[in-house]
Parts: sequence; C-alpha cells; structure tokens
Amino acid sequence: MISLYMEGKVDDLKEGIGFLQDDLQIRLTDQPDEAQIKISVIEAQKEDTLQVIYHAEDGSAQIAYSRRITFFRALGLLMQHLREKENEDYTACETMYFTLNGPMYDVSQGNAVINLKTVKTLLRTMAVMGLDMLMLYCEDSYQVKEEPYFGYMRGKYTEEDMRRIDDYAYALGIEVIPCIQTLAHMANTFRWDGVYGDIMEDDECMLVGEPKVYEFIRRLLIAASRPFRTKRIHIGMDEAWKLGLGKYLRLHGYTEKTVIMQEHLRKVMEIVRELGLQPMMWADMFFRAITPHGEYYVPGDFKVPESTRDAVPEDVELVYWDYYHDQQDVYAYHIDKHRALCHDPGKTIFAGGIWTWIGFGADWPITFGNSLPAVRACKEKGVREVIITVWGDRATECNILATLPGLCFYAEHGYRQDPSMEEIAKRFEFVTGAKWDDFMRFAEINYIPGTEKGKNIPYSPSKFLMYQDVLEGLFDANLDGDAVRDYYLSLTKAYEESIGRNGKYDSLMKFYYLVSGVLEIKADLGIQLRKAYLSGDHRELGLIRDEVLPELQKRVQALKEYHRDLWSETYQLFGWDIMDIRYGGIISRAETAIYRIGRYLLGDQEALAELDEPRLYYNGREGIPHYTNWYEQIYTPSTTAR
Repeated sequence: MISLYMEGKVDDLKEGIGFLQDDLQIRLTDQPDEAQIKISVIEAQKEDTLQVIYHAEDGSAQIAYSRRITFFRALGLLMQHLREKENEDYTACETMYFTLNGPMYDVSQGNAVINLKTVKTLLRTMAVMGLDMLMLYCEDSYQVKEEPYFGYMRGKYTEEDMRRIDDYAYALGIEVIPCIQTLAHMANTFRWDGVYGDIMEDDECMLVGEPKVYEFIRRLLIAASRPFRTKRIHIGMDEAWKLGLGKYLRLHGYTEKTVIMQEHLRKVMEIVRELGLQPMMWADMFFRAITPHGEYYVPGDFKVPESTRDAVPEDVELVYWDYYHDQQDVYAYHIDKHRALCHDPGKTIFAGGIWTWIGFGADWPITFGNSLPAVRACKEKGVREVIITVWGDRATECNILATLPGLCFYAEHGYRQDPSMEEIAKRFEFVTGAKWDDFMRFAEINYIPGTEKGKNIPYSPSKFLMYQDVLEGLFDANLDGDAVRDYYLSLTKAYEESIGRNGKYDSLMKFYYLVSGVLEIKADLGIQLRKAYLSGDHRELGLIRDEVLPELQKRVQALKEYHRDLWSETYQLFGWDIMDIRYGGIISRAETAIYRIGRYLLGDQEALAELDEPRLYYNGREGIPHYTNWYEQIYTPSTTAR
C-alpha cells in the first residue's frame, strides 16, 4: 500500500480515487508528512493529453490531465512505474488518438445481464486503462414501467440500477451511453405477440408506419435515456433482414427498403429531437438496401448513390461495425464509404469486436488479427470514436471478464501510435494482477488439431464437442478423436497450472480447467463407442458404460455447479436457466446411453440404432467446421420445439 498526498486540481477526483484505492493499492492522505509520494495535479496545456513526471530522489510527482479519464490513466501509469522501478525517474506524455474509446457489452442476446458489482469492476479497470465510454447493449434488458411484458422474466436494469452505474462511471471519467434497438432485434419482446401483435411486422421487426410503434419507441427512448447524464444514445436499427416483407408487404405492397428505412428513421428522429437526444445508429441497413445481394461490406467499385446519402439525417452519427477483415486497406476503404453516407464525415464511428461469442473460448488470434489493422486504419483516416463490441450470442458461455486483454489492447492503441503486444501484455498484468499468457490460453480451447490459427477462420469445437450427443455424434466424422483427446488432456493440465497465479481471476482459470476436462472425454467418446459397437467389443462397451460415461456425468456436474457460481458472481441470475438445461441435457443423455448400452449388453435390445447409422461429415464438409454456434444445430438433428 503506497500512501499519496495530492495537491492542486483534485477535489472532483477524490471520489474516483477512493473507488480505485484497493485496486491500485494506494491510500490517500491529507498530511504531506505521512505520504510516500507527493503529487501535484494540474490542468494539461493541450486538449486530450496527459503528462506524468516522477522524481525518484524526493518522491515527488506531477500529473497534468485534460479530462477526468486521462487523470486516472496517468495515475495508473505512475503506480505501474512505482511498482516496477521506484528508484528511477519517469516521464510519460500521451495524447488520445480516440476521444471516445470503450466497450459495448451485449446483455440481451446471450441472456447475461452483468450485475452491478461486475459493472463496477469493469468501470474501475477501464478507468486505469484510460477507456472513457461504456455501453450496455439492451434489446429488452432495461425496465420500461409502462411495458410489463418488455423483458418479462428476463434479467434487466431498473432505472435506479442505471442511475447508480452512471454515477459510479462519472466519478471515474467514463461516459455511459444507452444502446438500444428501435427497429429490429425484437424477438424476445415479440414472443408476446398477444401483447405486441399490433406493432409487429414479423417476429423480429417493428411494423414501420404504424402509429402505435412510435408511441412504443417513445417509451423506450425515455426509459433508456432518463437515468444517464449523457444526451448521446445508440438507437440500433441493424440487421432488419425481412424489412418490408412481412405484414408491411401485405398492407402496402412491395416497397424499396431504402424508402421504408427513410420513413421509419424520419419518425424516430422526430422523437429523438423532441427529447433532446444525440443519436448514433448502425450503418449496415443503408448499404443492404442498395446492394444487389443485401451485402454490407461493399465491393471495390461501389459508389454510394446521392439518394441514399440524402436519406441519412444530418444529426445522426453512423457506426461502421466490422470484426471480420484482417487488412488495413479494407477497413480504410469502408471508412471512406461510410463517410460518403454522412453529411459530416466526422460523424463516422468505428466498432470493432472482441471475439467471445462463439462458444467457451475468447478467440485472441482473430480479435487481435482483425483489430490491429482496424485501429491502424482509424488512425490513418482520422476516425476519433471507437466502440469495442462484445456480443453474447447464444448463451454467453465465455465469461465477460475474459475480455480484459481486448480492452487493454484498444486502450493502449487509444493513447499510443503502435504499441507492441509485449507492451500491451505488461500493461494488462499491472492493471489486472493476472497473467497475460494464461488469458491468451482461453483461445486454445477452440484451436484443436485440424484448425488453422492465424487464418481468420472462427472455430467453435468447445461448443459443438460440449453439446453434441454421445450416441448421435454429428461431428465425429470431422474429428481425429485420438489427437483431439490428447490435445485437451494437455490443455487441461495447462489450465490447472494457471490456478493460483491470477489473483481474483483464478475463477476463470478453474472454469476453463473444468471445461477442458469435459472436452477431453467427449473428444473421442462417440468415436470409441461406435467403434466398440460395430466390432462387437462388449468388454469395451462395458468399460464405456461403467467408467467413461459416469466420469463424464461427474465432470459435467462439477462444471455446471462451478459455472453456476461464476455466473451468479458475474451476472443477474436470469439467463442461467439456459445453461442449466444444456448441462442437464448432457448428463441426462449420458444416463440414457448408460441405460441403452446396458440393455444391449444384456440382450434386451437388439441394436443401438444411432450407432448403426453412418457418420457423415457435418453439413457435407470435411475438416473442422467453421462458426458452428447454434446449439439447436449441434445437439440433435431432430425437430425441437418451435
């Protein structure tokens, strides 16, 4: 614990400093004689800059900051130096490349609403890194008092929750911007079609032009914006795939999507302006409406029509989202195309991504491989605002705290021209107290033998191996079972060794240890089971029944119980039911396999029909399947409830 005395421009910083005392291991004193380090805090001469000067001889320091967030980054830099080289002088001068830089966490699509304790942990970590913005992407995860079915029986933030988050963030110099949907992505709400039938075009999209739609949107905008200091708001409007092709088509006949979008956006913007809000929106629908096949990422010879540009209101900022490319010139090209849509090219925002939405792993090769050329293109083109998306598609199996290396990557690139990965890793280890290499190993859960790392190909064997049925083995033909089993055996040991050296993040290490422990059994279980059955090896079948399958049940039960505790530590409890059902399904199907193998060995059952079926390549393709992220397409080919 280092005692600090601060003088100068500190009054409005003290609350935030208080929040960070435990994380930074500092104690603020008002007695200069008691302090180990005396810090003079002054206003920076230039906008969006910070400076730290430390004199080792007398333990004095100066921090010059321009914005509250730059003070907390500067304080973190000073503390890092004192931990590493206290006896050496130190100077740091930095300028913000991005004047808005921070994560957008999806708390709706993956059912995982981050609880207040974890939000505060994220905000403190962001402050020390120097990230100045947080979005919580809410489709229906916020309370709208006039709409009891909106987010019904799902996790959500109350108005008081959102106000508390904003207050905490404000003390740390972080702007919390509400992020909602005002056109599509409404499936969770529109499941209640008895309530919302009048405003539905289909099961995902609002019915453009219906007056009740805009009464509804007004209520959403008020509820989402009222708790926050900022006037900025993200109004969504992406991926309206079937816009104009549902009830709208029956009512009005076929209408160009551009016309429908323009009508809807005009009406929404009337409400936004009336409420005094400053909107941004995803840009993809403007491109999808005018490209031949509904593409977002347009070909090299594409020209934005003047009519499309005219459809974009002057007072809306467009967000170019792209986590898929690995070439700087591609990002630069698309930045130009987005700017061609804007009346003010400066109102183009970039959104990259941390790849945590394809199963249990955090895919660092793709995250860094695609984010590095993206941030370089943003600097090349002078893009000043960057959002780091963290989607939670299909159950949020990857804990959101696993994203912290990605936050550190964007933070360092936000203040430095081109930091090395070694420099980013060093900074991460100071801020979190965890080991960079151990967090990097979270990606390895998906890079089994047969995958190609560094080729920008998303794999998710951690997901399909976890959930595929032991009797049906839909993915078995694509796998070298022995090699994959040996891979997970080695990885399980590596995860086990990481427990005990990652401080408060040891819980993540144990989680991955337990996940890998299940996968090492499931890697070749179906293959070995079918091999024993077809060869008539009753002894092997008996071993699988009596030893392997019970061990699988035991490990899945241990994983479920630990994951349940980790979930409740991180998120609100709503949403865990999905994981409960999935883990329960694995255990139950193992029990059925034990029962049916037993009957077969006793002669009470003539055959095991699933094992008589040939094993075909998944979806007709050899090799490890790409982007296999849909649970309903993994665990059974049977028709499930719809």
